[in-house]
Amino acid sequence: MTALIAGLAIFLGMHSIHIVAPVWRVAQVKRFGENGWKGIYSLASVIGFVLLVWGYGQARMDPVVLWEPARGLRHLSALFMLPAFILLVAAYVPGNRIKAAIGHPMSASVKLWAFAHLLANGNLADALLFGTFLLWGVMSFVTGRKRDRISGKIYPVGSASRTLITIIVGTAIFALFSGYLHVRLIGVPPFG
Repeated sequence: MTALIAGLAIFLGMHSIHIVAPVWRVAQVKRFGENGWKGIYSLASVIGFVLLVWGYGQARMDPVVLWEPARGLRHLSALFMLPAFILLVAAYVPGNRIKAAIGHPMSASVKLWAFAHLLANGNLADALLFGTFLLWGVMSFVTGRKRDRISGKIYPVGSASRTLITIIVGTAIFALFSGYLHVRLIGVPPFG
């Protein structure tokens, strides 16, 4: 469990700098340069991610059960993942209406992903991993929206065609991941 906690602290700590210390972040970018800061940020994030994946895998070998989720929650969780994947894609497809409406679809995707997985998993490691990501997603989304309001940022409305592309690609990735990759990479069938 120690590796999972350390991984979460490093990974989400790096991803929280823009939330809790934006002035410090700007100072570090000035100090190390844009590429230097990106290198430090990326290296720390990769180390944190590797630790949290390894720590979560270790914790799953000796689970501490907190609650037993109802069987139907696994199906509900899997269905929540469809909009989570669409939101994830919306973060990267420029000029789509989903991004215009939500502003921060990546943070919204993380929130939905974490909430969905909390519904379907009842072990201590699950609660720690997905609960922490849910908390981070909420903080990131709220902070991002607040920054947008303060700066007066307005996202362009976007085109229907780019929005359709976003939905189609997000749905295809959802189908690939839920139908094949989740069981191959995670070892758990989402609908099983």
